[in-house]
Amino acid sequence: MRLRTFSITLLTLALGACAVGPDYKTPSTSAGALGKFVSDEEGTAIASAALPDQWWRLYHDATLDRLIADALSANTDVRTAVARLEQSRSVLWESTAERLPTTNLDARVERQRLSSINTLPGEDRNVTYTDAGFNVSYELDLFGRVRRNVEAARGDVDAAQADLDAARVSVVADTTRAYVDAASAAQRLAVGQHIVDLLQQSLKLTERREEAGFATRLDIVRIDTLLQQRRAELPTITAQRQAALFRLAVLLGRTPRELPVEASAITMPPTLSSPIPAGDGRALLARRPDVRAAERRLAGATARIGVATADLYPRISLGASIGSASYNGFDNFFGAGPLQWLAGPLISWSFPNQAKIRARIAGAKADANAALAQFDGSVLRALSETETALSSYSRSLDNHAALKAARDQAERAVKIVRGRQREGQVDSLSLLDAERTFAEAEAQLADADGRIAGAQVDVFKALGGGWETAPS
Repeated sequence: MRLRTFSITLLTLALGACAVGPDYKTPSTSAGALGKFVSDEEGTAIASAALPDQWWRLYHDATLDRLIADALSANTDVRTAVARLEQSRSVLWESTAERLPTTNLDARVERQRLSSINTLPGEDRNVTYTDAGFNVSYELDLFGRVRRNVEAARGDVDAAQADLDAARVSVVADTTRAYVDAASAAQRLAVGQHIVDLLQQSLKLTERREEAGFATRLDIVRIDTLLQQRRAELPTITAQRQAALFRLAVLLGRTPRELPVEASAITMPPTLSSPIPAGDGRALLARRPDVRAAERRLAGATARIGVATADLYPRISLGASIGSASYNGFDNFFGAGPLQWLAGPLISWSFPNQAKIRARIAGAKADANAALAQFDGSVLRALSETETALSSYSRSLDNHAALKAARDQAERAVKIVRGRQREGQVDSLSLLDAERTFAEAEAQLADADGRIAGAQVDVFKALGGGWETAPS
């Protein structure tokens, strides 16, 4: 009767118990981080509309869409993040299992020959010893140790999920960047070849003028020197294009030989026909996986303070066991005589020396403070990366506009000088200067096209989108 009363009392305490340690509260963010971006006030390169889940579809490039789908399914970094997520889920599963009673079944059968000293004359010295039992125990979790442990494990799972989303963001952005770099190199290669072709035509024209006595051998050498300089740049650009394609193959989880043919056929970088929809700071912080991961790790670290604090108090478990033992094999194993059982509470308490426990609590609090600092840092880093990327993109557009105007002027100058040279008004050196200026302007504009495409990818990566509709 006393045992029953004691068990009911313990059960009542368990139902009314509360978890020790601080309850987690999501950290606040300053109002200045939630409004419009600073770069949004400087021009028309970005829009305040929400960033779409699959931002790469803004390029309207079917080849890029297929490559990104392949990368999200086969990329090795994504597969690694998936495995780590599964590992954290297994830890959560193990922690959750502590809420259930622990059961244990054991049995043994031994054949033994006794010494003649320990047996009566004529008694069989060979005996069979049989022993079996079933044990069950359940921790009441009066002070929330198990609950806090589950809470911490769930925070780790959420953080691992955010890490997987961050890996997807990087893979999408890096795949797009490799695609853009390969296309940009192909464009620069075409521009470089076009410049070489123009210089070859100028060289032939100068050679004919030299035969007619209107140009000198020095004029031919000068143009040929410029031609060879521009021709020497082509292998370097080709190598850069190949490197981008090889990088793309790795992102797709393939060898360089297995790269899709359509990826190797790209010749122009994708372009946007409208401003980049960037949203605002509030949407950015809610979308960035690294910010979510830091916040979830802070939640887990806060819960572990409770896990450590619970060790200051008694750990109470209810246990029971039933079993039977016999020296006659199974002849009397199930009889009332060999049957044995026990039931009762088990109390475990490290008292009064609790220095180790308090040291662990102090360590858990320090971990939580570090996690809070990391969260604050992730917020600041997200805003800084986004503002930097937006500013660089705006400046690259300005740079491109200026270079395009310079290229157009250089092209007009070449046409004018060629016409005047045919009329004998200018010499070959003036034509050479005009050709050189145009070649440099054309090459710089092609480089600017690539920088714009790269800056766009940097913006999208900083905005942290692309994981929302990724394959599970």
